[in-house]
Amino acid sequence: MISSIEKEIIHLLKDGDKRAIKLLYESYSDSLYGVIKKIITDDETAQDVLQESFVKVWRYSKKYDSSKAKLFTWLYRIAYNTAIDKVRSLKNKDKEVQIETSAVYKITANELNQDVLDLKKHLKTLDDKYQIVINALFFEGMTQQEASDELDIPLGTIKSRLKIGLRELKKIYNP
Repeated sequence: MISSIEKEIIHLLKDGDKRAIKLLYESYSDSLYGVIKKIITDDETAQDVLQESFVKVWRYSKKYDSSKAKLFTWLYRIAYNTAIDKVRSLKNKDKEVQIETSAVYKITANELNQDVLDLKKHLKTLDDKYQIVINALFFEGMTQQEASDELDIPLGTIKSRLKIGLRELKKIYNP
């Protein structure tokens, strides 16, 4: 059974009436905040996620279909997914390379493996089909999926050609 306040909120959402957000916040913010806090322990981040959730609710308000889900279930899913997305983005942010502390640019010529410097020369000894894949993945920085899409080669074939190409290069360097 849908409550009268829920009916009113649904009606206002469908009409794009901004009063819906105020009613949603007053009626559901505590419950949604509780959902978010189970995923994100930091209060400030949880508050940000709650706000992002309400922005998404407003943005997608016309897509809400009461025949598919109750209003709270729909709100719950938006808040839950927004919290999960935030956790993932924070984990990925921690994995970003910090160039200031990187030693990549501090390598001297004496530290370089001179045998590897001629890699492109040895790569040219491979069949074209292996060269293309290795170039895309290592020198153009594509992922395997991007190379598959760009080169119009099935992903499994990309993986096979990479494996065979690397095996052939290994034979050159470790005869």
